[in-house]
Amino acid sequence: MMMAGDEMNLPTPRQLFSQFERGEIERDELHALMAVHQRELIEEMEEDYQNPAAALIEYLLAKRATGKLVRRHSSRVLREVLIALADVEDFEPSRRLWNAGHPDVPLHSYFRIRREPVFRIGEIRLRGGRVEVDVEHGEAGRGKTEKRRFTLARGEDWLLHVVEG
Repeated sequence: MMMAGDEMNLPTPRQLFSQFERGEIERDELHALMAVHQRELIEEMEEDYQNPAAALIEYLLAKRATGKLVRRHSSRVLREVLIALADVEDFEPSRRLWNAGHPDVPLHSYFRIRREPVFRIGEIRLRGGRVEVDVEHGEAGRGKTEKRRFTLARGEDWLLHVVEG
């Protein structure tokens, strides 16, 4: 069972479902580990309830950032990029991107502009058959975020997959 502080080593929900489908974990363990993810979400909802002004500002900033990306590249491309990033093993934001493929979840809900841990997509560049994505994540504050560039390409399944980054 997980100890306090082990949340950072917790597999993403997407990884947990894959482990369950392969028979590597039992249903009870899946439920217990998903409960940890659920508690994180509930804590954030409680923070939003305690500070609605900050939650509103974060919402508006995320909507604006998402809107710019959608206007430049379309919601389909943006969602495909998020789905591909959700499969990156050593990428902390993948914990929050696991259900990016669900069209009923608004795209802006995946972005964290000021709220820690931040997750921002700075730029998406289409280069021939590849997609380059510049991402900032981690601590808030100028110069404190970690910047990574991912290169994505379509696989045999016609889905985007991270090939570099």
